[in-house]
Amino acid sequence: MHASCKWLLAPLMAGAATAQAAELIEAPISTEHHDLRLERLASGFENPWALAFLPDGRYLVSERAGRLALVEPGGEIIHLGGVPEVHAHGQGGLLDLALHPDYGDGENDWIYFTWSKPDSGRTATALSRARLAETSLTDVETLFEQSRYSSPGRHYGSRLAWRPDGTLLMSIGDRGQSPERAQASDDHAGSVLRLTATGQAPTDNPFIDDDALDELFTLGNRNIQGLIVDAQGEAWATEHGPLGGDELNHLMAGENYGWPEVSQGADYATRAPIGERSLPGMREPVHVFEGRFAPSGLTQVSGDTFPAWEHHLLAGGLRSEQLQRLVIENGQVTASEIVLDGQIGRIRDVRQGPDGAIYLLDDAAQGSLYRLVPTE
Repeated sequence: MHASCKWLLAPLMAGAATAQAAELIEAPISTEHHDLRLERLASGFENPWALAFLPDGRYLVSERAGRLALVEPGGEIIHLGGVPEVHAHGQGGLLDLALHPDYGDGENDWIYFTWSKPDSGRTATALSRARLAETSLTDVETLFEQSRYSSPGRHYGSRLAWRPDGTLLMSIGDRGQSPERAQASDDHAGSVLRLTATGQAPTDNPFIDDDALDELFTLGNRNIQGLIVDAQGEAWATEHGPLGGDELNHLMAGENYGWPEVSQGADYATRAPIGERSLPGMREPVHVFEGRFAPSGLTQVSGDTFPAWEHHLLAGGLRSEQLQRLVIENGQVTASEIVLDGQIGRIRDVRQGPDGAIYLLDDAAQGSLYRLVPTE
């Protein structure tokens, strides 16, 4: 480990919460290609939202209430100091996590996180970064905040994914009250942004020379809560529809994904369709999930741990309580399988770890961190 990493902790420090080591939840779970073992690694998180893997084998877990947990390999939990005061209301709070791609070299030991930032009773989705020193965040700085603050509570997004060119994608929801904001090029709501590591707009962004906000990468996105950049450098997102119509989208620079002019879902109150099913100039989803899947968390599988799932996507679901495997061929979903169905409740985040295992967070007031591995 690099000499600048001064954050190794003694187990069971004073004031630390405790959690059990790996606990078998269910085995085997039979799927088309692999029999699986589901384990719980730690519990007691307050509505956990996102997971990140530190290079020394520890985990970071964000909790929507505004706490950032450091989890030891044995399951001990320590809540870190130095987290900004988030506005934790409804869907807002401390949200996604992402380490800098060169984390571990000392210079780039940055933890990036998104959060709902308050101001005079209103909130905005913001991006910050910080360093980890023992049991606290240090050098905390806000890199970006969306252009317009809104009433708190709904549709913040918010996921992060690094591209091979060192730029960072960040999703922001339409904020709920005014869906048409997702079609406004002078508003960050309902979009995916592309930012530099310091929160600026790269000079080759697709709208950089237009009468639009420079940070915009895509438009017309209702509320993306699953976001990855795959092994080929392509971006994929799972997006909440209204009543039904949850989507998997292949994100491409400068494209408009339609919301609310185009939707596969319906109005909650009237059950009437929202918008058109397709319109010229607006990109259609690659896949529409059946029923009310409510997607959150997305990862691409690679490596030797799940060889039959190489390059497949795993998408988590909240209302559905499902983990779905999606096979992508030539940009289309050609097969799917339900891997988990209710075993851990509402799935908030899905990540493949450095060890090849699949890690999941549930969305519960007393939530847990789980690991999914082959039984063989």
